[in-house]
Amino acid sequence: MPLPPLPAKAAYITLNNAAKRNALSLAILRSLHAQLSSALTGPSGEVHVLPAFRPEILDELEAHAPQHAWLYDADVYAAAKLPSALVLRSEGPVFSSGHDLKEMATITRDEVKETFALCADVMRLIRHSPIPVICGVQGLATAAGLQLALTADYTIAGASTPLKLPGATIGLPCASPATAVSRRVGNAATYRMLLTADTVHAREFRHAIDVVDPPAEAVASGLPDVVADAEAAAFEARVKDVVERVVAFPGQPTAMGKWAFWTQAGLRGDAPGEGGGDGYDEAVGWAGRIMAFLARQADAREGMQAFLEKRKPEWKT
Repeated sequence: MPLPPLPAKAAYITLNNAAKRNALSLAILRSLHAQLSSALTGPSGEVHVLPAFRPEILDELEAHAPQHAWLYDADVYAAAKLPSALVLRSEGPVFSSGHDLKEMATITRDEVKETFALCADVMRLIRHSPIPVICGVQGLATAAGLQLALTADYTIAGASTPLKLPGATIGLPCASPATAVSRRVGNAATYRMLLTADTVHAREFRHAIDVVDPPAEAVASGLPDVVADAEAAAFEARVKDVVERVVAFPGQPTAMGKWAFWTQAGLRGDAPGEGGGDGYDEAVGWAGRIMAFLARQADAREGMQAFLEKRKPEWKT
């Protein structure tokens, strides 16, 4: 069944490997990297990625450093003609089975190294994408496939969707996938998955994933096929709803908001004169500067004015 059409300001990033359970072969990783790079490239040929998540970058933004013009100048951002949402999807009963083990057993050592390096680059591109990446997980996500799903900015899955870190069963613990899983669901739950290779289900991670339940009337029927079909339909409806809401927001503030979020999340109170502890003092002070900076940008001014005038905003980006 083909993927549903997207709004005009959204674009798909797809895993086109359903015959092999959407395994992350070297060719598929190259394709994902190329698709992401293309989506982030403006007419000028510049690839737009968020700067390093370091608080001192705000000094450069406040000084209107030219290398960051696309992040603070609405006209420059608009000229880049970036989508407003990227939707990461695959087709078939498996979202992704992770790395292609059959391929890795036959390719050269250099190609194995390229596979893992390219996988890391794809994950970094997603994290540094100024465009929010929404991932719809329609089936089993395992190993690096789960890493891919949980590296996305917003992950949606049906309640019964199986998730797994199975590397221990072949003597190759899922160390790299665990980087994304632990940051999304927490260390204790991730290490349990890493140690035991147990299958868990999306419903166990409601705090970290947008979990879609089947409608109550389908559950009441007691018929497994009815429940599965109803959950799948509810899942697709949820993906559609989230994408449509995200593309309605202005692009530049969304990009700045993502950069600001991940930057403050890394603050740990180590700055001189800060309060230490969990870094809250440092983060709240720095985030206040971000809010003041954002409030001066074109789309924020338009949004506030539209709110006061009780009208729909006309976004520049």
